[in-house]
Order: sequence, then C-alpha cells, then structure tokens
Amino acid sequence: MEFQYAFKRSSTVDNGPGRTALSFSPDTRRAPTFFSGELRKGIAFREAISALHDVVVSDLRFKPRDKSEYKAWAAKQEAIDWDQIAAQRAGVARQMKTLQERLSALYRESSARRAPLERAKRAYFDYLYEKDRDAWFVLDPVITVHPDEIFFECFSQDESSYGRLGASYEVFRNIGEFACGTTNIDYSSALYDEFQKIRSYKTTKFEVDPSGFDVQTTGEEAFKEVKIDLPDSWVRGFLQVNSAMGLPARTFDLHPMDVHNLCFVLRRHKEKKGPRSMRYCLTPGQPVRVVFDPWGIEVVCRRSEYRGAQAEELRIWGRRRLHILERLIPIAEKFTVHLLGQGLPSFYVADLGDMTFTLGLSGWTANDWSKAGNFDLLAPRAEVDDFTRQRVFDGLKERWLDTPDGLVTRLGIPRAAVLGALGAYTQAGRAMFDLAKGVYRVRELARDPLPMDKLRFSNPREESATRLLSRNAVQSSARALPDGGIELSGSVKDGSHTHQTSLTIDADARITRAECECNYFQQNKLFKGPCEHILALRMHDARRRPVVLAS
Repeated sequence: MEFQYAFKRSSTVDNGPGRTALSFSPDTRRAPTFFSGELRKGIAFREAISALHDVVVSDLRFKPRDKSEYKAWAAKQEAIDWDQIAAQRAGVARQMKTLQERLSALYRESSARRAPLERAKRAYFDYLYEKDRDAWFVLDPVITVHPDEIFFECFSQDESSYGRLGASYEVFRNIGEFACGTTNIDYSSALYDEFQKIRSYKTTKFEVDPSGFDVQTTGEEAFKEVKIDLPDSWVRGFLQVNSAMGLPARTFDLHPMDVHNLCFVLRRHKEKKGPRSMRYCLTPGQPVRVVFDPWGIEVVCRRSEYRGAQAEELRIWGRRRLHILERLIPIAEKFTVHLLGQGLPSFYVADLGDMTFTLGLSGWTANDWSKAGNFDLLAPRAEVDDFTRQRVFDGLKERWLDTPDGLVTRLGIPRAAVLGALGAYTQAGRAMFDLAKGVYRVRELARDPLPMDKLRFSNPREESATRLLSRNAVQSSARALPDGGIELSGSVKDGSHTHQTSLTIDADARITRAECECNYFQQNKLFKGPCEHILALRMHDARRRPVVLAS
C-alpha cells in the first residue's frame, strides 16, 4: 500500500552549548497539525522516546545463516593447486615489500596533501553508514496532537510489538499555538542520535513546524515528495492492536524493581530448549509470582499485590521483548499489566508521571498482529446505520477524546450503538483506544480513507457465518447476567454436523468467553479469533435484538 507524503523541508536539529531545537517537518498534504514548546522534563522524555525507538528496531524473528557464499568459497578451495599458489605468493611478497617501501616514503612526503582525501573518505563512509541504517531502522512517523497531550505511535519491524508514547502538556513549558490532528513527520534515524544529546542543563525546544504549511512562493525550495510503500500487514496490524486494547483483561500493577527483576532473569539466562514461556501466577491478596520456563525460576513480586477476583495462571510467550521496558525503569512510578488471556496479547503501561508509555505485545514473537489475531471479531460489533455512526464520530471529534459513557450522555444514543460505532471507526483507522486513560481518541491513521477492501477485518470465517445465517442454520437462546452481560447458547448446523456453541458477551458487547465443538475451536480456542459458529451465534442474536435509537 503506497502512502504519499510532502514535506517542505527535512526535520532539523540545531545544537548549541545551552540550547537544542528539534523541529519536525509535517506532511503538507494533511490538515494543518502543529505544536511548539520547550521540554520541561527533558531527561524523562529522552528516555521515553528512546524506548519508542527500541520498539521500532525490534526484530526477534529467526534468521537462518546464509551459507551460500561459504559453500562457493569451499568449492573453489578444492580446485586450487597449492604448490603453484605458494610460488605465486613468494613472488607477490617480494613485490609487496618493494612497493611498501616506496609507499612509506611517499606517505611521509605527502601527509599534508592527504588530509583532504582522508576527510572526504571519512565523510563518505559516514554517509554509507547512515544510509544503511535508514534502510534497516525505519521509525514509523505517526504523531498526534490532542487538547491534553501529544503522542507518538510506532510498530516493530517484526510486526509483533506496538509502542505508544503520550506526553501531557505538563512535560512542556512556554507552549505556543497548536492545532489538533494526526500527521506524518519527516523523522530519520539520525534524529534518534540527537535525542541522546538532550540534557537537563540545556533548553530543548520541541516543535512540529507550523511553517511546513506555508504556501510555496517564487524562490523557495520545492516540497520534498516522499512515497512510502507500506505493506498491508503493517496497516492491518496497527488496526488489530487498537481492537485488542479495548478487550477485557486481567489487570494488575508491578513495581519498577519487579520489572527490573524480570528483565534481570532474562539477561542472566538463555534458553536452549522449550518451553520458552513466562507464567504469571495470580492469587487474590497475594504478591504476583512469575515463573520462567524451562528453568523453573520463580520471581516473587513482593511490592506488587494482585487484587483480582479469582486465582489464575496465565502463560505468556515472546518474553524477551520485555527488554524494551528496561530504559523506563529508573523514571517509572509503576507498570500496569493487562493480560488478555493464555497465549493472547499483553500490554504494559508505564506510568512516567506526566507521560505514559504503552507497549503492546502479540501472543508470541512469530504471532504478529496482522496475520494470526482477529481481535476485532471479539470487539463490539453492533449493526449501526451510517447516520448514527457519523453522529458518534462527529461527537468524538468535537472534543477529540471521550469515554463511551460521555458520548451516550452528550448524544443521547444507546450505549450499544455508541460502542458499535466506535469499534467500526477503530477498525477503519480513524479512532483509537487509549489504554492508559481509558478513553477513545480521534486518530486518522491516513490522510485518505483506508482501502478496506484490502484491509477489511472480515475473513473467511465471518463470510461462512453470514452464509450459515442465510440458510437459517442457527438456533439460539439468551440469558441476561447480573452484570449487564448476556450468555448465549445454541446450535449451528454446518453441513452434516450440528455444533453446540455458547459464548458470553459483557456489558460492553465484547466476547469474554466462548465454547464450540468444531475442530477449529478445539485447535485454536480464541487465540486466532472466534470460529464461524461462534460468530454466527452472535450475529443471530444481534439480528433478533437490533439496537433501538433514542428519539
């Protein structure tokens, strides 16, 4: 999928003995979005933005060694006449000795004249190094300005880790005018090095340059046109993350030193065989315990008590991605962990005072967000008409952020319709759920509407569920739960088999539990989203009880 950007100039850094100015150049093709201010908490911001960079360059996929060059070299070695080579080497050695003596004399005579050449060589290799790093380390330039904070979002190279840094306006001082919105910024890998130069004794100005939207006039340099071909999986994964963040989870807090102990165990040990998992043992009223397999090492988080309702043991894979959090430990007040379930995604929200850092991890490293997880199918999916959806989005954009209950109160629309509309806009890349503050935010991932024919979350299982409904193959019954949820049970006739299916939907219209007799569910549970029979049961109930809008 090709995205086109137009930058008036490159992002610039002006370093001085007592002042640093960081100026980002925004995409001029998008609605004006700008911000300027001086960093009041420069050191904390430096560490947080560096952790975001660690997310970007993270790539833990297995990379087999390429032995083709070695095999070609070995084949040539077998055909060599070593006696002839020895004679040639002796002659070459005599010639080299003579040439080295002449070169040494020339070098001593022309050292002054060689200085410009050496400087040019050094600049050339520095250029190659930077170009190579840009080819490998691509920081996804998505930045959003809101009335209460400015936040960055990015995705890892292996598409298994998501990072979000939100900085409230308390992080800045002398804030100038700003315009809310989302834009893509010109952000190269060299800018990461400049962030490392932020110091407490230097004034650092942070700016999303508003002059990037000036009209070009005669004599000015042309806009820099950039075309980035992002894979569909990158965009689809970004949308799946936002759907997963709104799902119910087991939540508890970890003290920063407990996170340090978890990372310390992973630094001191390296597994040579499976299982390579980390088990969270959660007992109400007791400290959180973490067991590392296959060594059986147990870490008791005595500073972190679990306050959930029931005892559970949840296993998480892809644990070495937690090293991304190491840089945040000295500046974090606490880490809030959100576990969706066994082998399902997990989120770690670092409370940095006036900043929050959210790290989202897929079920395991090879289980990237875009291919295996269909978390949108678990999210609220009420059928809402276009007019109501637009009302909800306009109401959200009026304040740029709000809770579902706030929208229900302001707009007078039923909660189910509001949740369905928010889910639809989240899946279209136009809104996102802020896990740290529990609110929905407007965030236009792209300037133009995304091609949902390529990125549509619907999959063959959802299409099969629709066919089952059209054939009247679903029978269901519903039971209201005390907490406002619904428990559904019924049968789905699929060909010659009839599958008994049940699921629980919470008060926010999200699937929290499901069971089915089919082979797909028995093999995958909910790790890859619900099967077509669970979806058909849910869709059948939704059609029996459509959303009724307030007059």
